Amino acid sequence: GSLPIVRAVVEKITLAQGCDDEEIAAIGLAIDEAMANVLKHGYEGAADQPIEISVTIEGEAPDAAVAIMIHDYGRQVDPESIRSRDLDDVRPGGLGVHIIRSVMDNVEYSRSAQGGMELKLTKRLGKVKT
Repeated sequence: GSLPIVRAVVEKITLAQGCDDEEIAAIGLAIDEAMANVLKHGYEGAADQPIEISVTIEGEAPDAAVAIMIHDYGRQVDPESIRSRDLDDVRPGGLGVHIIRSVMDNVEYSRSAQGGMELKLTKRLGKVKT
């Protein structure tokens, strides 16, 4: 798959924006979880389906943010229905949405006009170093 390539690109961009290793690892984890959710829910496990990803920097330092758009052509669902499972429910799986929301500053799911779903993940960059 192309996930290692995607992560490498995001790591380079966020590193260039002054992110530390912890922030970069957290963003990478959010991307992993988002991609896993697309495969599991949007494409029902089929790994050979298209997923488009774009990474842009919004704004200027020190207020810059990285925006990651993930677009699939899978099953459309109501964005309001995408929720994390209750954390008290300790069975494996289903915590991807919780992980993504805890890592990123903004998480927006929407139905795409071209079909499938779009997910926009935004993370403010370059925390104030003390």
